[in-house]
Amino acid sequence: MPELGPFIHIDFTIAIQVVTLGFIGGVLSGFIGSGGAFFMTPGMMNLGVPGVIAVGTNITHKFGKALMGSRKHGEMGNVDRKLGLFMLITALVGIRIAVWLNTTFFHLGGGEHGENSGSAAGDLYISCIFVAVLSIVSVFILKDAIRTGKKEGGPSTKMAEFFSKIKIPPIITFKTADVQISFWIIAMVGLATGYLAGTIGVGGFIGVPAMIYIFGIPTTVAAGTELFLAMFMGAWGAINYAWGGFVDLRLVLLLYLGSLTGIYIGAYGTKVVKEKIIRLVTGIIILLCVFSRAVNIPVYLHELQLLNLPGNWDASLNNISKIFLFTSGISGVIVILVSVFRAYRRRRKVQHLLRSVDS
Repeated sequence: MPELGPFIHIDFTIAIQVVTLGFIGGVLSGFIGSGGAFFMTPGMMNLGVPGVIAVGTNITHKFGKALMGSRKHGEMGNVDRKLGLFMLITALVGIRIAVWLNTTFFHLGGGEHGENSGSAAGDLYISCIFVAVLSIVSVFILKDAIRTGKKEGGPSTKMAEFFSKIKIPPIITFKTADVQISFWIIAMVGLATGYLAGTIGVGGFIGVPAMIYIFGIPTTVAAGTELFLAMFMGAWGAINYAWGGFVDLRLVLLLYLGSLTGIYIGAYGTKVVKEKIIRLVTGIIILLCVFSRAVNIPVYLHELQLLNLPGNWDASLNNISKIFLFTSGISGVIVILVSVFRAYRRRRKVQHLLRSVDS
């Protein structure tokens, strides 16, 4: 069994970069409504953290944020706890499967011998799942943003209508979500959400759309219920990864140092930025993160001796990957910060005018 945290040497430069990852991830998380793992997981991998450590650290970091987010949504009545607990039944199984596969591939890559031996098989597996899943998600979000811009109404109900006709017992009624769903459909969605949360640290991008488009529940209830679910998934994932020594608490604390500040900025941004812009920014950032991770796949194939690359290509491809990742994150944060600053200035002008009228 690996010991806790021997996989990467953290000096001042690395620490600053991890805090920056946390800040950008926190801003994007508050703005988009996801955990920000789609940015922070590949970001840590670019810094030399083995994929399984990046995922384990991220899912541990996500637990704290989900705890706070779930409590806030619960106060607003946006959490269907009954639905969350039913999804949790198979989500925990999905996480366990994901942890087993991630750790198995990690050991196949020779990662148990330390940071210099690499963990190419595990990193390749995580990167391929990341690229395959988030490519579909980013295209779907961009398509939805364009459709919304054309004023075609809210989310499509076609899938929800189709799945509502599946009456395989037991059929369960959820009052807060105001739906009736077959347990087996819930079980499949929960399993997929848990598996992806445990594999790449990104479960909400499957759980939330599934609740909206397959279950047919309101967006706010889907977001609140997913955070409630993520709280338990994060705790279970953290326990499983930590038990194998795949959580670096130093990285968790550094991520929190940046993300707890960033998340409030991002959350405020949702109040002053149009929904279409939020979706467009989300889709573009995720697509750039996907490209960033895809650039590293030849490097892992080369390390596994499955692909021949010129001697200096490994470092060059990793630098290109890092540039695309940070460009996407920083650009998104700049858009959010500019929007927040403009909204703040507009509010100050209105307050100044009101004071002038009163005087």
